[in-house]
Amino acid sequence: MKNRIAGTCFVSVDGVQLELGGKVSLSLDASEKEGLAGLSGVAGYKETPRVPFIDLEAFVPKDFPMAKLTAGDDMTITADLANGTSGVLSGAWLAGATEVDGAEGKTNLKFEGKSGKWI
Repeated sequence: MKNRIAGTCFVSVDGVQLELGGKVSLSLDASEKEGLAGLSGVAGYKETPRVPFIDLEAFVPKDFPMAKLTAGDDMTITADLANGTSGVLSGAWLAGATEVDGAEGKTNLKFEGKSGKWI
């Protein structure tokens, strides 16, 4: 699909594919730049480390690997996007508390990791 830039996505955790519910966001940068300005103008920028992440919404079927996800602290998360790009988060863990919306059968999962890269 030459012109497709959004839509169908796939996310897997250590090779186990999750059923996505409608949201996937990735930020795989290892650092963040911030401009520095003073009274005489722009002096340059500072660069600080940041935690890469993959944030998603997933359906929670009966066989959902909740225990594996909450206990994992060195997982590999792979996100394949509709535009043909993929992102990999390594050394990952599940950040924050996990909540399941029983009425919708969905949960929001934010994975953070030691490193991320686009492939």
